[in-house]
Amino acid sequence: QVQLVESGGGLAQAGGSLRLSCSVTGSILRISGMGWYRQAPGKQRELVAVIMRGGSTNYADSVKDRFTISRDNGNNTAYLQMNSLKPEDTAVYYCNAKVIIGTDGYWGQGTQVTVSS
Repeated sequence: QVQLVESGGGLAQAGGSLRLSCSVTGSILRISGMGWYRQAPGKQRELVAVIMRGGSTNYADSVKDRFTISRDNGNNTAYLQMNSLKPEDTAVYYCNAKVIIGTDGYWGQGTQVTVSS
């Protein structure tokens, strides 16, 4: 059974930093894409950042130049370094892993990030 376990969420002040980790365990074929999504109260889940196996990345405009996604292919782990946090970054952050791009993939349980002003 494939599981995604997220860690690193919590409370930060505006301007601060947090680092999220996502570890994929279980029997899984080669992971093509890993990504972070977030959902704020009353809003739809949105893409934050994705990284492909080869290292190419894509970011939401709202987090460009502040967040950095990375991954360790050997350990099936992805990271999200979040700097210069803003109150509007407050949300539940979900990790996603896809074997085939375009499919729903696997999801983590989510980790809460709260940024105070």
